[in-house]
Amino acid sequence: MSIIVTIIVGFVVGLIARALMPGNQKLGFIMTTLLGIVGALVATYGGQALGLYQEGHPAGWIASVVGAIIVLWIYGMVKKHS
Repeated sequence: MSIIVTIIVGFVVGLIARALMPGNQKLGFIMTTLLGIVGALVATYGGQALGLYQEGHPAGWIASVVGAIIVLWIYGMVKKHS
C-alpha cells in the first residue's frame, strides 16, 4: 500500500512543480511521477544533511515541491546542453 501512496504523492508533487516552473516541460505521466518522487528524496536527504529533519523523518509537501523544482531545473539544463 505504501508504494501506491508514494506513486500518487510523487505524481501530485511532480504536477505542482511543473505548474510552478516556467516554460513547457514535455514530460509524460511516468516522468512526472519520477520527478515528484526524486524531488521528495532530494528534499528529505538535503534537509537531513542541513539538520532540518531528523533521521527517518520525511520532508513535507512544500519541501518536496521545492526539491522537485530543483530536479526539474537540473533536468532542463542537462537536456538543453545535449
